[in-house]
Amino acid sequence: MRTDKPKRRPKLVTFSGIDGAGKSTQILALRAMAEASGLRVRLITFWDDVATLTRFRETAGHAIFKGDKGIGTPATPINRRDKNVRSGAMTVVRFGLYLLDCVSLRSVVKKALQTDVDLIIFDRYAYDELANLNLRNFVARAYSRFIMRLVPRADISYLLDADPAEARARKPEYPIDFLNTCRASYLGLNQLLGGMIVIPPLPIDEVEGRILRHAAMQLSVEEGQGIPAGFVCGKRRCA
Repeated sequence: MRTDKPKRRPKLVTFSGIDGAGKSTQILALRAMAEASGLRVRLITFWDDVATLTRFRETAGHAIFKGDKGIGTPATPINRRDKNVRSGAMTVVRFGLYLLDCVSLRSVVKKALQTDVDLIIFDRYAYDELANLNLRNFVARAYSRFIMRLVPRADISYLLDADPAEARARKPEYPIDFLNTCRASYLGLNQLLGGMIVIPPLPIDEVEGRILRHAAMQLSVEEGQGIPAGFVCGKRRCA
């Protein structure tokens, strides 16, 4: 008699938030603890693994808007001009690009769910593109609802809320006014669509503790599947 257990579906967790909110730090913490608990983890980065026409988007954006390239650090701040340009023409362009990214995301998630892993973590998701739109506009709101009906829903989607001034100090790339606007867009997007767990602005270790405890509770399942009981939270256990 065949006793093989059916292959369990990997759990899907996403992280979103303004630049400098601490997504990379929290992703590394969750990944390290999941692997310490014996889980197989795959990390997918939205811009590198999902977004379409990235080379064209980077080249065209720099040529048109004359913003700086690269990643800003406290020692070497830069002034990017890309997603913070919110003209009507750029909104139309984004509608087209984000739809292409949505199709790509569906394919990437489908393939990832078929791999032999236990946990899939996304560094940014569809939410992070939709937050670039002017959600005060009813067309942008309708478009956002349409996109989120098409993309796969994650098991957990974390929105790392952050103080814009502190976020910019960690990653100085965009003007503080834009970061304030962007933060409001993320919170408004969650009110519009729901589905995200909002982690309030807190010290890094407190944010980590909240996420790890929540992930341990939400991803644990019976019969030893998913996150095991007693999921290791750094040097302590969550259970």
